[in-house]
Amino acid sequence: MNSLAGNILKSAKTDRNIVQILRSYLRVLKLAKKPSNEEFIMISKVAGLGILAIGIVGFIIYVLLTEAPKWV
Repeated sequence: MNSLAGNILKSAKTDRNIVQILRSYLRVLKLAKKPSNEEFIMISKVAGLGILAIGIVGFIIYVLLTEAPKWV
């Protein structure tokens, strides 16, 4: 009987935690605003440069691992 009561209590706590999490998500969404055109362009440039940098590093690693053994 105690385990059933414990499970019900855990379920109630979990439901309360879920409700609190959803409330915090809604609060963040209410505070969020649409970026201006200038902000959007800047974010796009930074993200694009990051993707490009990761691609270049990946390509260098690929070349080193595939071509370098041929030179040795």
